[in-house]
Amino acid sequence: MKDDNWTPPNMQGILGGPVRDERELRELPRSEAHIGMYVQHISSGFSGKISQILDERQIVVRSPTGRERLFVLRKSAFKVGERTVVLRVEKYPRPAQHTAKQLFTRSGSLALPHLPARQARASRLYVEGIHDAELIEKVWGDDLQVEGIAVEILHGADALREVVQAFQPGPDQRLGVLLDHLIPHTKETRLAAEISHPNVLITGHPYVDIWMAVKPTLLGLRAWPQIPKGIPWKEGVCTAIGAQNPAVLWHKILGSIRTYDDLETPLIQAVETLIDFVTTE
Repeated sequence: MKDDNWTPPNMQGILGGPVRDERELRELPRSEAHIGMYVQHISSGFSGKISQILDERQIVVRSPTGRERLFVLRKSAFKVGERTVVLRVEKYPRPAQHTAKQLFTRSGSLALPHLPARQARASRLYVEGIHDAELIEKVWGDDLQVEGIAVEILHGADALREVVQAFQPGPDQRLGVLLDHLIPHTKETRLAAEISHPNVLITGHPYVDIWMAVKPTLLGLRAWPQIPKGIPWKEGVCTAIGAQNPAVLWHKILGSIRTYDDLETPLIQAVETLIDFVTTE
């Protein structure tokens, strides 16, 4: 019998946690947010201390590694200790009249426009293909530049073992890997299970292709088309929605992405976890 709580190797807690709709959020208890409170944002898995309260609906959370991200309270559930709550703000320090407006990256992180890119670390993020790399660079590129983390391409999960061996991971040279279709009984899950190394973290998402980690509503779709087995997935999607070819459709998909909120929760959680892993010193 299939265990509904099963998650792939090295993935315990990454895909865990339900995505709550507005009705469920309304039913959760409220908790007053304050500077220094340690919280975990359930949808993304991002955790840390509240470093800023911008107004009645927005807070900034700083992770133990120093990364900061903006969260909109009315759309989010958090864990405070063992409790799942919706944070609220009744009182907050008013910014000075001439304080410059803060900017945030597509990933929700605090933008640091005057901070030069860090010299490249030895640690790396590997993804399966060019579309994966382009999406990660678009949403998390500013974060990765500041942290000095390069994104490399596996060109398919079959190369995973060889890449890990050639990379020679160590405490100062960590390797994070993002895989597609990381669900029970898939090739990707089997390949991930063969890798066991303290300085390698393999996470992923359940979708057959990175395209599916983009919310279909960005293309005016209620859901991604169901493609029969035996038909290449990208080509099948193009046929189903009348797109010219995969290259043209991917250009449209990538261009429609504005922030991490345009992506599905499992991908956000997986990428955030990998970035924290490869930037931990």
